[in-house]
Amino acid sequence: MHTYTAKQLAEVLQNEDPQMNLRTVRYYTQIGMLPPLELVGNKRAYTDSHLHYLRAILVLTRSGETLASAQEKLAGLTMDEIMKLGDNLRLYQSDQMLQSEMHVVSEDVILSISPRITPALKMKMVEALTRLVQEEGQV
Repeated sequence: MHTYTAKQLAEVLQNEDPQMNLRTVRYYTQIGMLPPLELVGNKRAYTDSHLHYLRAILVLTRSGETLASAQEKLAGLTMDEIMKLGDNLRLYQSDQMLQSEMHVVSEDVILSISPRITPALKMKMVEALTRLVQEEGQV
């Protein structure tokens, strides 16, 4: 388990999301978006779990959730679910979005494909996903 000061945690997150800063980390802590800080020695510290929570908050807010609804959703999740949600942060980074090719398969299904995928594989993926969605009557 890694421990962080608020400043260190903000610096780690700024590499992933430039909008994240020390003030935001402290604000989310103050309003109870994060679990209580851990006591390490005689100091309170942030841990990897706080990092996972902050990544999940970023994903939820970038997908249109308010802080209140994000807090509500996080309260019902396990740590594994929070980690999985936070792992999606890279999908919301603008450079990732700009580089990827988006294919709308249906109203509910959008496929994002990396430019590293060959054109032949892209075509197979789009066709296969389209066929699956049509078979399930989702189109």
